[in-house]
Amino acid sequence: MFDNLALGLSVAFTFQNLAFSFVGCIIGTAIGVLPGVGPVATISLLLPLTFGLDPITAMIMLAGIYYGAQYGGSTSAILLNLPGEVTAVVTTLEGHKMARAGRAGAALTVAALGSFFAGTVATLVVAGAGPLLTSVAMAFGPAEYFSLILLGLIAATVLAHGNILKSLAMIVLGVLFGLVGTDLQSGQIRFTLGFPQLFEGVGFVPLAMGLFGIAEIIRNLECPENRSGTVSRVGKLWLTKKEFSRSVPSVLRGTALGSLLGVLPGGGLALSTFASYMLERKVAKHREEFGSGAIEGVAGPESANNAASQTSFIPMLTLGIPANAVMALMIGALMIQGIQPGPRMIDEQPTLFWGLIASMWIGNLMLLIINLPLVGVWVSLLKVPYKYLYPAILVFCGIGAYSVNNSAFDIYQTVIFGLIGYALIKLEFEPAPLLIGFVLGPMLEEYLKRAMVLSRGDVSVFVERPVSAVFLALGTLALAAMIVPNIRRRKEEAIVE
Repeated sequence: MFDNLALGLSVAFTFQNLAFSFVGCIIGTAIGVLPGVGPVATISLLLPLTFGLDPITAMIMLAGIYYGAQYGGSTSAILLNLPGEVTAVVTTLEGHKMARAGRAGAALTVAALGSFFAGTVATLVVAGAGPLLTSVAMAFGPAEYFSLILLGLIAATVLAHGNILKSLAMIVLGVLFGLVGTDLQSGQIRFTLGFPQLFEGVGFVPLAMGLFGIAEIIRNLECPENRSGTVSRVGKLWLTKKEFSRSVPSVLRGTALGSLLGVLPGGGLALSTFASYMLERKVAKHREEFGSGAIEGVAGPESANNAASQTSFIPMLTLGIPANAVMALMIGALMIQGIQPGPRMIDEQPTLFWGLIASMWIGNLMLLIINLPLVGVWVSLLKVPYKYLYPAILVFCGIGAYSVNNSAFDIYQTVIFGLIGYALIKLEFEPAPLLIGFVLGPMLEEYLKRAMVLSRGDVSVFVERPVSAVFLALGTLALAAMIVPNIRRRKEEAIVE
């Protein structure tokens, strides 16, 4: 592994990759600070820019945006009481109370240090677990892959926020969008509504930019800007000895929890954050301070969300299965570059795999350096009125959609998917499962066909092969468990809490 890490460091330490890693961290921190502009929307908007980049450089920049947003989200949560990211919601509970009590500097420091430690440990987990999981996955045949993808879709449905039937509908809709175009085996044209531009399928970039970029901007324009709770005085950044000793166990617990839950499809990132906060409330020595500014309530969740953001790369890099919407965008970016994520990627693209892992540690170090000393800059960014910010993003969005194929049809697709995404938001449908279904749908169909050809049409192949049968059994159990009224009610109560 050390030889592979050395290879990764040699790739990550080139001037170009360091520069784009820095750019990704800066953009990620900025969009994490700004409430309403998350990494999913930003990465979808920036996808056209990656076409002209080397695949390794593009992935390093996108990864920097992703985990940079986890760092940045804590700044607005602590100082403004507004979470820039859903994972920073928990940070508002204790972090902003600390800021109100004149301990904003301590809250920001423990969030940054905890995130750095968790990111470093989780990067080692990715480096260790990646090759191990890949060696297992290399033994999989089409039947195992079909069942694994099906399990991933079910898990994304079960762990998604909100109503399970709505999540299931989003998965099915995403799979249907993924099947639009020409069937490569039979040559049959499907679901194109007579538009020749759709013969090659729905564009990944217009769909992602519309669903997550334009739709989010429209929704945010509806919401009034509320910055009345801003705490402008940061105070001392150094932790006291007592604060440090109280934070260490929480950081360790948050790191372990985030590293474990981050690999779960659907909502592992948010789940790890909320689970860490609940765990700290139960086991911390100073439980009576929760609700009035307990530092454990910042240290644990912030460590958990950064660890989870790193380990969510494991299923994407080793199996080609996205753990969340950002990983689905990553897979889309790789496929546009002609790279198929999966177990063969380590052997076929070792520089990409190990270069990306090495860049995660470098990116975490960059984020630690640029977040604490420059906290004043990030606070001033919060003063930019959204009425100036969002029109600029929309113009950029239109240019990006057109530049992919120099086609006005792609702009029309982006606008249509933007309106669809806005309608889904208003109807309280979570759009993230749709994107995961869109990415996995064609793969599901491909492996189903391969399994049927090899078994000569015998569907029992999916239950006769032990690994495939285990995946199907797990998926059935997960789906059945969520249909049970008591379990479903407990999940909804946990989300509300």
